[in-house]
Amino acid sequence: MSPQADGIDAVNVAALQPPRGHYSHGVRAGGFVFVSGQLPITPEGERLAGAPFAVQAKQALDNVATILAACGTRIDRLVQVRVYITNVDDWGPFNEVYAAWAGEAKPARAVVPVPALSHGVAVEIEATALAG
Repeated sequence: MSPQADGIDAVNVAALQPPRGHYSHGVRAGGFVFVSGQLPITPEGERLAGAPFAVQAKQALDNVATILAACGTRIDRLVQVRVYITNVDDWGPFNEVYAAWAGEAKPARAVVPVPALSHGVAVEIEATALAG
């Protein structure tokens, strides 16, 4: 973690591709961890835009989990998850992948259909969790 200001720590995870814009993978502040929108990009940098939706969703969720762990927290500490999908018909398949990934955790969640996402992917996920 790299301190930015009093009580705000930016987190970039070496195991993931570095952010390509002016942002961090996550930020720890005020007792929370805020995870930037995660795309289905493998740790090696492969963009999974052509992969089946479930594969894309699982990779994006795994990226969220990796960032949570790097910030010292975990899936069962999630309080909010926001999901952007490019096809509303993928809501059901997303819910299946998400339920298997989240287990007993049931944070507040929104699934938002959008016309397009960066790099032609089908899903992007951002999250907020309690720290620790």
